[in-house]
Amino acid sequence: MSPWRPVIPSMSETEQQVPKCQRPSNLEGTQDKERKMDQAEDIVVGLVKGVEFHARANPAKDCLIFDDRVIDFDQFSTGTTEMARALTGRGFSAGDRIAVLAQASPLFFELLFAAAKANLILVPINNRLSVREVGDVLADAGPRLLIVADEYLHLVDGQGPWEVVAEHDLGSWVAAQSVAVLPLDRSPDDPMLILYTSGTTGIPKGVVLTERNLSYLCRMARDLWEFSADSTNLVSTPLFHIGGIGWGLLALSQGGRTVVARDTVPEALTELMRRHRITHAFMVPTVIQRLVDFIDAQNVEPPAIEHLFYGAAPIGDALLRRAIAAFGCQFHHVYGMTETAGTVVTLDPADHDPDGPNIHRLQSCGKPMPWVEIAIVDPDSGKALESGAVGEVRLRSDAITRGYWRKDEESAKAITADGWLCTGDAGELDADGYLYLRDRYKDMIVSGGENIYPKEIENVLQFHPAVLEVAVIGVPHEKWGETPLAIVVLRPGFSATADDIMEFTRRHLARYKAPSRVEFRESLPRNASGKVMKHVLRA
Repeated sequence: MSPWRPVIPSMSETEQQVPKCQRPSNLEGTQDKERKMDQAEDIVVGLVKGVEFHARANPAKDCLIFDDRVIDFDQFSTGTTEMARALTGRGFSAGDRIAVLAQASPLFFELLFAAAKANLILVPINNRLSVREVGDVLADAGPRLLIVADEYLHLVDGQGPWEVVAEHDLGSWVAAQSVAVLPLDRSPDDPMLILYTSGTTGIPKGVVLTERNLSYLCRMARDLWEFSADSTNLVSTPLFHIGGIGWGLLALSQGGRTVVARDTVPEALTELMRRHRITHAFMVPTVIQRLVDFIDAQNVEPPAIEHLFYGAAPIGDALLRRAIAAFGCQFHHVYGMTETAGTVVTLDPADHDPDGPNIHRLQSCGKPMPWVEIAIVDPDSGKALESGAVGEVRLRSDAITRGYWRKDEESAKAITADGWLCTGDAGELDADGYLYLRDRYKDMIVSGGENIYPKEIENVLQFHPAVLEVAVIGVPHEKWGETPLAIVVLRPGFSATADDIMEFTRRHLARYKAPSRVEFRESLPRNASGKVMKHVLRA
């Protein structure tokens, strides 16, 4: 099995080729923070060593919490080292993969650090996939070992040559192995994690992330988001996503506590936040909506929290007002993807004032992080565009992956020779450096020569009182080439006609952007990560 190799040259070799891009305008006041980050390069390239430092400094301090189980830093350090020695003793060598298929729990973090200490690569698998999809991921990743929770054993029975260990047997498996000396030649640029994308096109790809990639999350946590040894971080997003396992590293790397949620049921999540005095949490807006609805309906005291992060979608003005009233904390909108190892653009608390003069900024993703370069380019020529022009969002930083597992051709298409990630997102930068996303380029509709972004229509229709969900796609049109089709799921107990939907859109957008057809369905097709599969709608 050939080892994974970077498919792009180092940036220094091609620096002269970098197009002039729009630098973030939020660099004022960050020089001191950047100096602090530069002085702590050992943590930037030593995520594992950083956690080991905390284990020596505060061995009895809580590290990971799940239900009634509490793991302190000494237990975490000792346990992951024992597991790493067992893996090495079993004969695993640098670059071998370990896959895990289980519910959210501290196991993911234990395996990640054990694998890193043995110079192996962890591959978390989406537990919502079908038997065929799990088989596709396993065949691509080619793990030596697969750890599986009992409830998912039927998904992997007899699928391949890898060794399968049930989650409840892992402790005895580790104890039965020979103890070996850990490798000493680990590099921060060795692959540490492979996360498979959700595959809205139907073909997931394994994004390879190194310790250096993941360590940039720790830089932002400490210096920009006030994470410290006193922080308690809530992880409620699936751990097979960067928004779960990557987010979970933030307090861990600072010597703080990390609480892993079993699910996002509002009552349980509220109690979890209150009991553990959560200081930081990341949630998608729909989860925030359910929490606020629960708090209002049950008239319960909201849990105290200092920083609430959200992503995957902008937050509506009405929901923001309710959430601010409920939690009274600092809100952060974050934009990133698996390929960027998490956040690269953020809308800070200062821009979350629904009564302020810049309320329009709530529709933006915010400004780039200090170490991130951003450019808006013509996707065909690669030429940088001026502020206000819509083009493809391209990003560059040391946090960005160097490629997809065993997919050199796809890697070369996604990452330019000079290190720019082609996100496939259509967006624009305003004069103040704020990034506004319009849509995915592959979803853009060209109607009569005009570019129409389905997301813009979907955002408007979300405010229609009868609309529960909506997806907009382009369909052939004899005169205009393409025209928008809105596929709508109505709220239970509500009714609306196609004319109602089209007229509502025309009142809020240019007439040419309004859908010319509307279909009503009981549900929208989604993949295992919950994203709408528009390629299925187009079929």
